[in-house]
Amino acid sequence: MGVAIRVIPCLDVDAGRVVKGVKFQGLRDAGDPVELAQRYDHGGADELTFLDVTASSGNRETTFDVVARTAEEIFIPLTVGGGVRGVAEVDKLLRFGADKASINTAAVARPEVIDEITRQFGSQVLVLSVDARRTRGDVVTPSGFEVTTHGGRQGTGIDAVAWAREAADRGVGEILLNSIDADGTKQGFDLELIRLVRAAVRVPIIASGGAGEPAHFPPAVAAGADAVLAASVFHFGPDDAIAQVKTAIRQAGFEVR
Repeated sequence: MGVAIRVIPCLDVDAGRVVKGVKFQGLRDAGDPVELAQRYDHGGADELTFLDVTASSGNRETTFDVVARTAEEIFIPLTVGGGVRGVAEVDKLLRFGADKASINTAAVARPEVIDEITRQFGSQVLVLSVDARRTRGDVVTPSGFEVTTHGGRQGTGIDAVAWAREAADRGVGEILLNSIDADGTKQGFDLELIRLVRAAVRVPIIASGGAGEPAHFPPAVAAGADAVLAASVFHFGPDDAIAQVKTAIRQAGFEVR
């Protein structure tokens, strides 16, 4: 590809505070979003992703005031997701300082919303967040992965790889590929999931879910990720965690920003 890999800290925000759980459950406080955003901006992050983790399940809008305060304090691109239902929310987020919007639940419910948003604002502003988990029980999909919604709480029976392909065909600019099974476990990314989606789409893939140490990041890049996103390893790790991750990726032979 020849494109420099991006390292992206993720702020999972609930009621105005950054939180972190395991497999989207048992959230614990990780700090103030504006303070953390500043820290990551200064620490060498290439972008920042801000996800209002209970907006869809709580059926409410993203906390726009926190987005605005965060955007004012940083100089790197900011992606915001959680509770984005359509053109109106994307328009509002962009006016409040976001550079990109991330959509998940609303796009699964009505895929045409992808066309509407990209027609209005261009592909570059829309990130499809795919919260994928391995199928369980009597759910069967061709890839062995299904899409979940509402912050990983609801299975859909929709094949995750086929959904990523459809969304890319509809015009999303990037895919934020989050493994629900790996989320918060600190055991490493789900490499099989990354490989399957990489084989299906040409748009950039942001790998998410499972990073626990710098050594976990290069395999995700080798599997096909164009960017790597994490939360725990940055929130609760050393102050130079971003630099350590970039060093690990560079030492594995990949170009980083």
